[in-house]
Amino acid sequence: MIIEQAKEVLAIEAAAIESLIPRINGQFTAAVTMILECSGRVIVTGMGKSGHIGRKIAATFASTGTPAYFLHPAEGIHGDLGMVTPNDIVLALSNSGETSEVVSIFPAIKRIGASIIVMCGCEDSTMGKNADIFLDTAVEREACPLGLAPTASAIATLAMGDALAIALLSERKFTPEDFAVFHPGGSLGRKLLLTVENVMHAGEDNPVVTLDKTVKEALFVITGKGLGATNVVDQQGHLVGIITDGDIRRGLEHGHEFLDKKVDSIMTKNPRTITANKLAAQALSVMEKNHPRPITVLPVVDENNKTIGIIHLTDLLRQGVV
Repeated sequence: MIIEQAKEVLAIEAAAIESLIPRINGQFTAAVTMILECSGRVIVTGMGKSGHIGRKIAATFASTGTPAYFLHPAEGIHGDLGMVTPNDIVLALSNSGETSEVVSIFPAIKRIGASIIVMCGCEDSTMGKNADIFLDTAVEREACPLGLAPTASAIATLAMGDALAIALLSERKFTPEDFAVFHPGGSLGRKLLLTVENVMHAGEDNPVVTLDKTVKEALFVITGKGLGATNVVDQQGHLVGIITDGDIRRGLEHGHEFLDKKVDSIMTKNPRTITANKLAAQALSVMEKNHPRPITVLPVVDENNKTIGIIHLTDLLRQGVV
């Protein structure tokens, strides 16, 4: 019984969302156009469960390039309507369209001069009749067996809000980099904003040997810098190869004599590289590419292929890029 009831709830709510698809019409386009042309903000308001949904819609708008915030209607009638300006758009949410707290702020909103988009289940309701644009979110029935708790109607409202937000995002040509500006504190922000320059080992921390050095000397550099590898450069500082501690371990399997050979006898020539201005996430992508195998260190070069640093997989792990 429990499993069957849970499946029925999901089926009802899925059907509620699917029923919205034919209602994406001229009114929806008008709402998107109005918001795009708005010089103010989108102020989302709703009471009870609609209020909780409204907070999420406002948050989604704000994080995807549409300035927005939530206004509690009960607080609105006690002074918070002072936040609303004539340049704003009020997005009012309700299932019935008769929510008294929301209806009560409509006259003041009209007087202020802000536009009103109503998202509810009855166009003939008080809110529907006073809307500049009406978006129909009516549902056939709630998933609640009593028909009382807002379930399918709440999900439908949330989905319509997401549809608006993503349509706006698309029209604004909002990029991942734009998104990261509003999410600088999370792992997403680190992935999208952190550059190779921010995490690479440069200067004295950059392990480098020249072509005239021996494998033994390269081993000392690898050990001293503690990054498990060293860049190999020519006399002009151009990157020509890389030696890893793995290369040396494999060489020792055949004896220690190779330690006295020049580094070009063991180095990997023309290794994968990256430039300092690239995103750290791109460095991870280069490391992970299986040609011929994933790597854990990556030389950083300038536009003239001169080595300026090195980046290690653990640097990316510490920064939360992985």
